[in-house]
Amino acid sequence: MAQYAVLIYAGDSAHHPDATAADTAPHDRHAEELERSGALVAAYALTPRDLATSVRGDVVTDGPFVDTKEIVAGFYILEAPDLDAALAIARLNPACQAGGGVEVRPVAGGGFVQHHAG
Repeated sequence: MAQYAVLIYAGDSAHHPDATAADTAPHDRHAEELERSGALVAAYALTPRDLATSVRGDVVTDGPFVDTKEIVAGFYILEAPDLDAALAIARLNPACQAGGGVEVRPVAGGGFVQHHAG
């Protein structure tokens, strides 16, 4: 099966430090549903936009890479037989019903090699 990255775009992370269980419940339910379906490979919520640091060339600045209304608030990797199936799964993301959206991209084959210091 192919793997697809689903990038979640929203005003900010739903898992911010002051988030309540009600704030995160739709996202947590969605993750649990994906896990039960067997499609979920990995999922990560990112910290709020004000904790981002961006690097462009030799310049390091506080904040997200681009100053826009929406940021990448999280991402997950799923397995699906094809892009249409991945899109059907991605459409169920709560961000799509809350004014944000998702971007679905095939993951390039080969993965990465993790190097250990030592």
